[in-house]
Amino acid sequence: MTDIVLQGIYGRMGHALIEKIAARQDCRVVAGVDREAGKVGDVPVYASFEELPKADVIIDFSSPAGAVAAAQYGAAHGVPCVICSTGLSAEDEAVLEDASAKTPIFRSANMSLGVNVLIELARQATRVLSGEFDIEIVEKHHHNKLDAPSGTALMIADAINAEASNSYEYVYDRSQVRQKRGAKELGISSVRGGGIVGEHDVLFCGPEEVLTLSHSAGSRGVFADGAVQAALYVAGRQPGYYTMTDLLRGKLPCV
Repeated sequence: MTDIVLQGIYGRMGHALIEKIAARQDCRVVAGVDREAGKVGDVPVYASFEELPKADVIIDFSSPAGAVAAAQYGAAHGVPCVICSTGLSAEDEAVLEDASAKTPIFRSANMSLGVNVLIELARQATRVLSGEFDIEIVEKHHHNKLDAPSGTALMIADAINAEASNSYEYVYDRSQVRQKRGAKELGISSVRGGGIVGEHDVLFCGPEEVLTLSHSAGSRGVFADGAVQAALYVAGRQPGYYTMTDLLRGKLPCV
């Protein structure tokens, strides 16, 4: 039985995680961390990490500051962390990497297994089509999402760019210029509206054909499922920095 702490337990993802974990027999939620102490059902919630009982792993769906606090606590107490928060700065990410020298840190801006398969497929398509096809990414999310472009769109773009020897320049807005699209532009467009959970399209646009790789999340449950799988994967492992590529290794021949 793996004992899990949820940071951001009061949020939508916290509720989705509680529901998913309650249906499993191999793990349980023993505590939560959020803005104020309280309870979610029978689960005690604490306002700081220092009050926490012993646990096997922390799942963080909170904020950049919360992600950093979780990683620092995990490093100090040897507790593995699954960091799912988005909008982290380069300095925040550096803290996670430093923490991974002392405890396992699993990091992904999108915990959906499907999205991460899409990323691997985008890598393969880039390997074959880069240089001949223009590449564009379109992401859509609900109207409450704070960051744009999404962390997932940037994950996809970074994977494509790495496959292309970092030759692409990201373009987020073409409204201020009147010029033809550059051959090495990688366009990233954001849509915000209604209750869209998350949609990502990667378009490889050739002279006479378009290949589209697409993923649509039907509910937050897909992210909760991935986060739980990551928690079970990273619990008990040696210190290090882990990603979805590690979790998918062995499942996909391309990874």
